[in-house]
Formats: sequence, structure tokens, C-alpha cells
Amino acid sequence: MRAALEVSKELDVAILTKVYPSRSHSGAAQGGIAASLANSEDDSWEEHMFDTCKGGDYLNDQDAVEEYVKSASRVIYELEHMGCVFSRDKDGKIAQRAFGGHSKPRACYSADRTGHAILHALHEQLLKNAKSIKIYNEWYMHSLIVEEGRCKGVVVSDIRTGEVEVMQAKAVIFCTGGYGRVFKITSNAFAGTADGVIAAYRAGIPLQDTEFVQFHPSGLWRQGILFSEAARGEGGTLLNSKGERFMEQYAPSRMELAPRDIVARAEQSEIDEGRGIDGKDYIHLDLTHLGEARIMERLPQIRQLGIDFIGVDCVNEKLPIQPTAHYSMGGIPTDMFGQVVIDDKGTPLTGFFAAGECACVSVHGANRLGTNSLLEAVVFGERSGRSALEFAREAELQPLNEKHQKTKTLNLFEEIYQRDGTESYNDIRNEMKEVMMSQCGVFRDEKRLKDCISKIKSLQTRYKKGKITDKGNLFNTELYEIIELGNMLKMGEIIATGALNRKESRGGHFRKDFPERDDTNFLKHSLLSEADDGEGIQINYKDVTITRYKPAKREY
Repeated sequence: MRAALEVSKELDVAILTKVYPSRSHSGAAQGGIAASLANSEDDSWEEHMFDTCKGGDYLNDQDAVEEYVKSASRVIYELEHMGCVFSRDKDGKIAQRAFGGHSKPRACYSADRTGHAILHALHEQLLKNAKSIKIYNEWYMHSLIVEEGRCKGVVVSDIRTGEVEVMQAKAVIFCTGGYGRVFKITSNAFAGTADGVIAAYRAGIPLQDTEFVQFHPSGLWRQGILFSEAARGEGGTLLNSKGERFMEQYAPSRMELAPRDIVARAEQSEIDEGRGIDGKDYIHLDLTHLGEARIMERLPQIRQLGIDFIGVDCVNEKLPIQPTAHYSMGGIPTDMFGQVVIDDKGTPLTGFFAAGECACVSVHGANRLGTNSLLEAVVFGERSGRSALEFAREAELQPLNEKHQKTKTLNLFEEIYQRDGTESYNDIRNEMKEVMMSQCGVFRDEKRLKDCISKIKSLQTRYKKGKITDKGNLFNTELYEIIELGNMLKMGEIIATGALNRKESRGGHFRKDFPERDDTNFLKHSLLSEADDGEGIQINYKDVTITRYKPAKREY
């Protein structure tokens, strides 16, 4: 939406989304959006940059990080002027709270519904600019059209009717989010099925750093629904079965406000070593000492989620939580202007741009700090929109064979309809989630990852022998879920392959058989692309851009 607003200043723009815009997964981002406003403490963009680079285990491209953190204060005030309502401190300034990995309180927030507030403010701006922005709600993007080194558009279909269309465009921007639904326990909405990144991959674009998947420490037990890090920012504590604040052993200076990868591994270690609550796979998040008034002012959504989903009121009871797949640090490689690049030399793919979680500018490196994702979405949404606008001003629509492009998707539909196998897509989906969670989760090793890849490939074979029950055109959600499952199976293989080849531990990627960070061999970004034979996955690497902060030991 932020990209569209930038383009709409001069040109017509279409937004295509498989859900209604205000139902986007950004609405689940609860805790805040980072900026060094220094309302409550002396803060600076330099400190924000250092915290981000240290939090990302020095895999961040620091030239991009610098541009990103310098933009933060401006975009916060722009959002406020667009109508985004932020919580206030006693002096009437935008309130800021502490968040994991940040050395100063710099999370600007709207209670615990920050993503929701930003989403609705931007949606209002879209409606205000309706003359130049057309929104295609409940349309599905099947493939990216790339010919002769140039992006020419996308192949899409209307979920309501099943009608397949080709959308030609001077420029295309992907803001398609992450791929957390590959895992069994995830905070991601049902829409997070890797559609955008796999469309780019199939168009010949390598995916960068896909092995780095963030597990959020506070997912609701068994369901993964997010309990915001804001709960710990407000003073919530983590307890094991002995009632101990176990973070003292893992990050004594930051405790519960250490970066997410460290807290998630600490929780999983406590669970694996038998100190989960009642011997089960969860620990407790304790907010009872905060009192009802503070919880209702700062964390009302968390309280309601606990009541609605598990019948636990955090005012009086401890919440059962476990690590949950939350965020994809990797994705479609771009430069700091949102331009998609296709190799280690930064060669651009003309006419194609990306922003948000589907993109990898690598401002997050190997691990994202909380509140940095909403900032990324807004900063690089604006930047990719501006880059696309500058390109499209002079560009011409490129000729393409629409019939040929539509036929490929129609053939896919027909192939799925004609499958008359015995396999259950639902069983395949559940097995994929289970194996990704157990073999490619918080902790990894060579045996687990090889087992994971073998199992995923087996599931890909079984996928071709499935059977669809609905062969109609109108709102055939089963068809789209089958297509999404195909995307996720490929994504699972890509994640595990990247993880197997990175023989070190860094940020969100932890190898038990290689527990140390290895800057000599792996201070570099991975690029995974389709092998020349069209079967396997090949891996190349490119250098990390380091400017101000040399890699140092990461301690909290």
C-alpha cells in the first residue's frame, strides 16, 4: 500500500491481493515500529543501526541498514499525519517502549495493535486516492512474466470466478510476505504460503538467505498465535517448570529482552531438557504482576487472545507459550531501492521490484529485531514505489504473447483437475508442517536436515498423485490451497537445502553440529536457484556489505 501511494502521485497503479487489504498479515504485527525519536531517552540512528547489525549477527548489508534507520523518524511522523493513532506518553509525545535487542526504548506503538493501526491508516489513503489506484481484492497471482531479461507483468486469476488473466505492466512490485505456513507452529496468517518468492524463483531469480527463519519466543502453545514481544517489553517474565526466570542463564544483561533467536533457543533448551511446564513442550509467560489496569491499557489484545483461544486470562494466570515460526529474513534479493537483483554482481532484473518480508534487502541479516519489520515495510515500500515510478515514467509496455502465458496457468488448473490419485492433500500438508518443524526448526543438524529434504521430496512426489474434490470455477478455494501447497513444498526444500549447506550457527539458523559462527567461510549471503537440469537446487554466495561495524562476538 505504501508503494502504491508513491506510484499513484503520477501514474495509475493496481494492487492485487488474495485477501482484502485490511485483512493482510501486517495486521498481526502487534508490538511497535522502531525509530530513534529519543522521546524518553537519548537515542540516535547510529545506536539503532548498531543494535540492528549486532542483532542480525553481522550478516546485514550495512549500507542499506544506514539508509533504513535514518528514514525511521520521518516515516513515523508521515504515518501520524496520515492518521495512524499512536499511544502517547504523559507529555503527549509518541510513546516508546523497550523491545528485545534494542539498547533504548524505540518501539513506537499503538497499544498492542500497531500493525493493525498502520494498515488501516494506509488503506484509508488508498481509498482517498481511488482515482489512480484500483484494488483487485481476492485475486491470485500465479506467475511472473519474465522474457528477454525484462519483467513484463503477471498471470493472475479471479478467485471468485476462476477466470485467468494476464496483467501487463511497465513495472511490477512484489509485497507478498513470508512463508511461515510451511511450519506446523506458526504465527503467520493462512496467506503466508510463499507465493511471491516461489513465483520469482520459478522465473529464474535466486532466493537469498532462505535458511534464516525467525522463531518468535511467544507463540500460543499448540496454535502458534502471536503473543507480542510487547508483553516482555512491558515487564513480562518467562518461567520454567521450577518457576525460575531461566533467561538469567542465557542472556544475563538483557534477560527476556534479548534478541528473539536467543530467547527462542533458551525456551527450546528448557523444554528439551525436561523443564517445560508439566513436562510438556511449553513454558510460562507471566504478566500477572503488571496488574489489570496496565494490561488493559498496553496489552488488551494479548489478554483477549488468551481468553478466546485457551480460556486463560493473563491478568490472573500465566500464559502457555512456545517458539513459533514467525518471520523470513531471506527472500527475493533487492538493492536498497527495492530493485530486484539476480546475481552476486547486483545485476538488476529490469521492471521488477520487491519490498517487505518477501524481499531480502538484508537489513535484518541473520535475525530480525522486533519492531524492525513494520519499519522495513514502510521504508522500502516507499523506496520501491519511488524506484518503480522513476522507471515506469520512461518505460513502454513490452509486447508479450498473452495467450501463451494464460495457457500455462490454465494447463496447471487442468492438470490438477485431472489428477485421479489416492493421496490426500491435507495429509501431505500436515506431514510437511510436521517435518519442517521437527527437522528444520529452532535447532538443526546434518542428519535432521537430510531427513527433512528426503521427506519433502517424497511429499512432492505424492503431491502429484493427489485428488481434488471440487472441480468448479466459483470460489474454488480447494484449487488455490492445492497450488499454495505446491509452493510451500518447494519452499520447504529450499529452506532446508540452504540450512544444510550453511555449516555454522548464526542468528536464526542454529546447527547443533556446528554451534559456532564461522566468519571465515560463511560471512556471506547464500543465493539458491534452480539447477540447470531443472531438478535440483544450486547454491552460490555473495559478499556482505560491511561499512561501520566490524563483526564482533554477539553477547547480551
